[in-house]
Amino acid sequence: MVNKEVDDKANFALGKENYLYLAIGFVIIIIGFLLMVGGGSDDPKVFNANELFSFRRIVLAPIVVLFGFFFEIWAIMKKPKE
Repeated sequence: MVNKEVDDKANFALGKENYLYLAIGFVIIIIGFLLMVGGGSDDPKVFNANELFSFRRIVLAPIVVLFGFFFEIWAIMKKPKE
């Protein structure tokens, strides 16, 4: 019984905690991309620069996405607990 548990742990590259952190990082990246959505106009003759080039889309969203990618790298590199 003990040997089977050791074999099961040996089959996974990362620990359970690492996979949880990977899922959290993925959600952070999705949130960042959702912050970039929008800014369009229903009328093709109207250009709303204030909405399109807002702080949320130009600054905040890319920072959130980059944080999510760095979080993913950290989650992969983190040594799993034994």
